[in-house]
Amino acid sequence: METEDHTLVIDGEEIPVVTANTVVVGTGAAGYCAAARLVQFGTEDLVIVTDKIRAGASRNAGSDKQTYYKLTLSGHEPDSVRDMAETLFSGGSMDGDIALAEAAWSPRCFFNLVEAGVPFPHARSGEFVGYKTDHDPRQRATSVGPYTSRGMVEQLEKQVRRNGTRIIDACRVVDLVTEPAGDGARVTGLLCLRTNVRAGQGSRFLLLRCTNIVYATGGPAGMYADAVYPHGQWGANGAALRAGVRGKNLTEWQFGLASIKPRWNVSGTYMQVVPRFISTDADGNDEREFLNEAMPDLGRQMSMVFLKGYQWPFDIRKATDGSSLVDLLVYRETVLRGRRVFLDFRSNPGGGGFDPGLLSPEAYEYLDRAGVVGLGDSTPIQRLQHMNRPAYNFYLERNPQIDLEAEPLEVAVCAQHNNGGLAIDQWWHSNVEGFFPVGEAAGAHGIYRPGGAALNSGQVGATRAATYIAAARTDAPVDLDHFAELAVPVTEAALSLLDGATARAGAGTEDNTDSVLREATELMSRNAAVVRSRASIAEALEQVRMWLRSYQETMAADPASRRSVNRLFLIRDIITSQFVYLSAMADYLDHGGRSRGSVLYTDPEGALPRVGTGDEPEAELDLPDIFRFQLDGGALAEVIQECSWDGNGEPEFTWRAIRPIPADDEFFENVWRGYRENKNVY
Repeated sequence: METEDHTLVIDGEEIPVVTANTVVVGTGAAGYCAAARLVQFGTEDLVIVTDKIRAGASRNAGSDKQTYYKLTLSGHEPDSVRDMAETLFSGGSMDGDIALAEAAWSPRCFFNLVEAGVPFPHARSGEFVGYKTDHDPRQRATSVGPYTSRGMVEQLEKQVRRNGTRIIDACRVVDLVTEPAGDGARVTGLLCLRTNVRAGQGSRFLLLRCTNIVYATGGPAGMYADAVYPHGQWGANGAALRAGVRGKNLTEWQFGLASIKPRWNVSGTYMQVVPRFISTDADGNDEREFLNEAMPDLGRQMSMVFLKGYQWPFDIRKATDGSSLVDLLVYRETVLRGRRVFLDFRSNPGGGGFDPGLLSPEAYEYLDRAGVVGLGDSTPIQRLQHMNRPAYNFYLERNPQIDLEAEPLEVAVCAQHNNGGLAIDQWWHSNVEGFFPVGEAAGAHGIYRPGGAALNSGQVGATRAATYIAAARTDAPVDLDHFAELAVPVTEAALSLLDGATARAGAGTEDNTDSVLREATELMSRNAAVVRSRASIAEALEQVRMWLRSYQETMAADPASRRSVNRLFLIRDIITSQFVYLSAMADYLDHGGRSRGSVLYTDPEGALPRVGTGDEPEAELDLPDIFRFQLDGGALAEVIQECSWDGNGEPEFTWRAIRPIPADDEFFENVWRGYRENKNVY
């Protein structure tokens, strides 16, 4: 294998070329897992590239008790691979072969993390105990606390470092380098922007020549302004979509309440201690307890807030007389009324004492068992400190520090996870040969998924991609001359974009990278987030299409600013993703799609949310008509929307039946024979 570095001269610029069998893009839990597994399985000719090693959701995101979902490994409750696959599959628009793979290899991947040093708790007997999470009929969930994914990425990184795998930091994905192969395409490399190179210090670009790419770039977090993704987590789906990688279930996101400075999920205990929800004007004045407008019954209001701890992600099925009504009321305050919303842990809802007798039986029993009822007339902060001191300490440890005992916490309804993504098969192989999306970049999930299933999916996907590569994709990359033929047009296009944008800035045009990024993300949060309509999607799509068409001629970036040059290519990736995702939303509506999952699609024929008021009949709430909706009732749960795009024109969409859970041959002799022949990989 030819592994030494080369250079290619393109438009008079010497561009370094790094060669390896496999390039892993990303240094989160999925990327590091793939890299460690590749070496474990015998493929040591690899390199990792990443835009920022210390950034990303795996290392910086979490919640009060971040969950990892796996097969039951304790107690007397029965469980099986098939049962877990059925749970994943039941989320709707989920492929059964992926569900089965995630269930079957969940113990393998879980124990790999345990042996790597992630301190998942076990009982004296050695049983790895669990608890029930959302959309989970068993007690399959486990956790190491607020930073489960951070523990995973730190231990996996140690393995990669011990292996001596080369890691190249400060590389933003610009474009894939592909060539035609059969009826589709084959990946041959990758073009990156070196974000730590200043003007005059050599080429800002890096080419990677390879046979395989494991794409662990995370979800397209940069699409939304209101997002719980940590700063520095942007995603890079746009480059893959431009190269013809198919998208899958792109309409399906999760949204939930989160603090915005810092970005952190306010799920679990933060809601179970029943804080007071207040809103203010933009300057922090005119304080109101806005939940009272829709839920004047204090006991019902408190119970709804408590349930947000269990039912944290917005779920349209719970928007009528359920906990997700809270999300809609927060959305009304922030997006429609232009106000700011805060959680106040210093005083109780209503401003008076805490009467647990007003709570629903479920909430009362939970808080009683947690010792909260015994506290007497307590405040939310006292309850939080009693139930989950680390959740309180989390904000004390931020910079800047937030003391929930002394000040309220600003929150919004934020994008939290993309259940859809880039289409994959059972080995996490995309339609572009040699391209393997893993982690949140992969469209591995359906409409719903159990809490923590994403962490398991990232580990299983990375392991299966590495298994397939080690067994079936060990060929050397294309020769350097052939690679140059393929890489030149891709690189020339990037050089042209950079030269034009920096020339405009040099001629006096104001650097517009910050303003376009802000406008694009705010547009998406306003028009196509947790509440969407046909009109809002069409409006956003028209604007994004205009940005895309004029991007080459209108962008201006300061050549002396690495940040501006970085954002020039970042924004292109974001609006590419927005264009395809918005097109998918419009196509979903054209196919009769209605409200489902974590999204409300406005329907003039629909009903407004209702809330019970004791013995009185339910009545529609006095809410704006954009909250009128009809549930889809599972109408499209047996099909999956996929899309393809060549970077020009409009995306094309197809709807196919979900792949069922395979009925594999479980007769041992047959399985053993196939395993001896090809590891049952192909």
